[in-house]
Amino acid sequence: MTTGTTQVRLILVGVGNVGGRLLELLDRKQGTLCEDLGLDVRVTGVSDRSGLAICSSGLDVQEILRLKREGQGVAAYGEWGQPGRTALDLVRTADADLLVEASPANMVDGQPGLGCIETALVRGMHVVTANKAPLVLAYDRLLDLARRHKVQLRFDATVAGGLPAINLGQRDLAAAHIHRLEGVVNLTTNYILTRMAEDGLSYEEALGDAQRAGHAETDPTLDVEGWDAANKLVILARSVLGVPATLDDIAVQGITGIGTDLLSQAMAAGKRVKLVAVAVLEDGGYRFEVKPTWLDANHPLAQLGAKQMGIVFHTDISGSISAAIVEETPLPTASAVLRDLVQIYTLG
Repeated sequence: MTTGTTQVRLILVGVGNVGGRLLELLDRKQGTLCEDLGLDVRVTGVSDRSGLAICSSGLDVQEILRLKREGQGVAAYGEWGQPGRTALDLVRTADADLLVEASPANMVDGQPGLGCIETALVRGMHVVTANKAPLVLAYDRLLDLARRHKVQLRFDATVAGGLPAINLGQRDLAAAHIHRLEGVVNLTTNYILTRMAEDGLSYEEALGDAQRAGHAETDPTLDVEGWDAANKLVILARSVLGVPATLDDIAVQGITGIGTDLLSQAMAAGKRVKLVAVAVLEDGGYRFEVKPTWLDANHPLAQLGAKQMGIVFHTDISGSISAAIVEETPLPTASAVLRDLVQIYTLG
């Protein structure tokens, strides 16, 4: 480690689409991280369904990726693999400065992600997560733990993948008053609606195409019924708007009842239909909703393609600011995790 370089001992929970690509980025961007940003990032522990691998001096990222490509778990990692151990075991025992939590979202009780994040914060680790469930279920508790233990909790990857929606709202609009927020924050529904409208596919055909392309889960219920977007709106409300909203505060309507006839009518009227998450200030408080919405064709969100997500902030002093991302794979989401990591150590 060269003079002036900060060593970051990282542990990773979840080596799926996001976690695996984060490891690829850490390997690919090693020179940039070290030479340009002064960060020597070492992966000292990893957990997946097979168990864990842990080594205080650092694991070989390429070896982890090789095991995953071959269909093995990290517990098969030579002398450092530990079959049957849990993610919480890793967080409790590893020598680490930062936890990256990228396990699947469990909207029932948040586990194992919630317990791992709580434990890491109490142990004095910074936390970066792409898992929205702990934030939706225990936002105040987690932020309080981070403050009490003087560490950072960052979660920009939980909303709209690689789009810096939370960072934009928290940082760049810190002095502005946001009176309306609009977002297309669920890729699955935007893909389906766009393919139906532009290519004439039925709902079933568009869903099947989205699943084959990796843009929809085998069970897409949370996405197509609007709940994924609602979860993300809760996080935006709490982190950007400073409102302690819960899912009970959001009126939610999904896209399962939308047919090609309705989409054709909208296009004939110069409109586009998108599943939009909205927070709008009314009578001193915010109204929250997620629903299919007819947008003027020149609206920033109406112009999003099938593989895009976007957000618009309407403010008192910064005008209306829109941002969009093309997200063909989970790589941009993994890059958002890396972005949060870098900001912890370079921005303080």
